[in-house]
Amino acid sequence: MTRTIMIVGNGDIEQRVAQRIDGADMVIRFNGSRNFNRAGSRTDVVAVCNTGRPAKAMVQNEAWRDSVPVKDCRAIWSVRDGQKFQRIKPDVLACFPELIDFFDDYTEAFAEFALSRGKEHVVLPAALHDAVDAELATFQPAPYVVPSSGLMVMAYLLNDPAFVGDEIAFAGFSHQGWDGHPFEAERQLVNAYVSAGRLTRLAA
Repeated sequence: MTRTIMIVGNGDIEQRVAQRIDGADMVIRFNGSRNFNRAGSRTDVVAVCNTGRPAKAMVQNEAWRDSVPVKDCRAIWSVRDGQKFQRIKPDVLACFPELIDFFDDYTEAFAEFALSRGKEHVVLPAALHDAVDAELATFQPAPYVVPSSGLMVMAYLLNDPAFVGDEIAFAGFSHQGWDGHPFEAERQLVNAYVSAGRLTRLAA
């Protein structure tokens, strides 16, 4: 049976779109779920950046641990593979030496937290990161650090056999933010997914 899966970014979302989000079979949110309630209230998965200061600010923060999206979700998805990050660390630091703490790995802390709350913990595989980098290269991005969490989750759903045949939709992505992500190339790649019928962009 075909499921409807909603990927909800932290950007602006219109009310009519929010209502459609809550009607999905599976809703994935990110990190602090900043637009929660304005972007619907259902949460099945919280996808997290599990390295660096953003990870530390979440997993060591009781406000995040006890937030409604985190309490409601059944799974935590860590979007960064620790071994992959150690492999890219020398090259990244050669270009971005200020990012030394970006490679602090909190994967185990998220895993322990998920276990303590009876939630599944999934780490997106290193091979997925490699595949996303290869797809982005088509659009000749400027040097960047890593793909965004949003793009990693989109690619995971599009390539994992568990989601074959599902309708995958997204909303709340502006493709803007931290300059370590290749947002212009990501925008073009996501548009290609939409044009190919692999993703649906929700609009009121």
